[in-house]
Amino acid sequence: MDSATVARFEAGRDRLASLAYRLLGSATDAEDVVQDAFLRWQAADRDHIEVPEAWLTKVVTNLSLDRLRSAKARRERAVGAWLPEPLLDGDPMLGPADTFEQRESVTLAVLMLMERLPPVERAVYVLREAFSYSHAEIAEILDITESASQQHAHRARRHVAAGRNSGEVDRATARRIVEAFIAAASSGRTERLVALLTDDATAISDGAGLTEKLLRYTAPERVASALRAGFKPSPAKRKLVGGTLAMHAGVVNGCPAVIAVLDDQVVGVGVLEVRDGKIATVRAVAAASRLGRATEEWRRHAHDEPLIASW
Repeated sequence: MDSATVARFEAGRDRLASLAYRLLGSATDAEDVVQDAFLRWQAADRDHIEVPEAWLTKVVTNLSLDRLRSAKARRERAVGAWLPEPLLDGDPMLGPADTFEQRESVTLAVLMLMERLPPVERAVYVLREAFSYSHAEIAEILDITESASQQHAHRARRHVAAGRNSGEVDRATARRIVEAFIAAASSGRTERLVALLTDDATAISDGAGLTEKLLRYTAPERVASALRAGFKPSPAKRKLVGGTLAMHAGVVNGCPAVIAVLDDQVVGVGVLEVRDGKIATVRAVAAASRLGRATEEWRRHAHDEPLIASW
């Protein structure tokens, strides 16, 4: 390929990656899909491609759907140990964020809700809500009718609305929430944590990838006890992670987050979903296989001082 053809693909790479990420919930898989799309772009008869953006969108969407339908993907998600891969604020893979729907579509909560949707329904929702494609365009991309696209969109919106649990917070509010959370979690007093939680609070953890299923806790007292135990440092925990952590406040997938860092490597992320000023859900990701992209982004930018410098 000549440099102009490569440049044309590269100009849309971030958009394609953000589309694949929303469909798959995995930055690693999204990067693989975009690379596969590049190989197809390289091999295609480009003289017969009238609108390259539309052609590439269709390729990436269908490659992503193929992955969602694969036996391997179904096994990984069926065992119940799957959480979306967290992305730090500013990561271009988060994609468009001009509207509430675009920002919401990349939260961990919605990515998990979309796991329950059939693949085509999920694709329609993402293409419509996050990328503002018309139903006619979606029908062309997915080889369905406009009427079917409208029906899929309606069902997906209803499903997401029924599971919606959080509202938007600005960066300053996010930091205050994380500061209060870390202070309470490290205080040794579960009642301080309980006071920050909604009455139906839930905590979900991937167990650092050491368990076959997600760890789940419900009810404020149980959630607070689990969080307090998790935040309590010990020689065994420091040995497990390889040293002493620093705890930072940040924004991950549009939500307030605790970011645990060791030697400039992200080793844990706790995403806090907030409703009516209180924490409704905590999602903790500590499996190394899910934090590679977060570490790459972390190293690219300067950071505020840690809230806890030595955990």
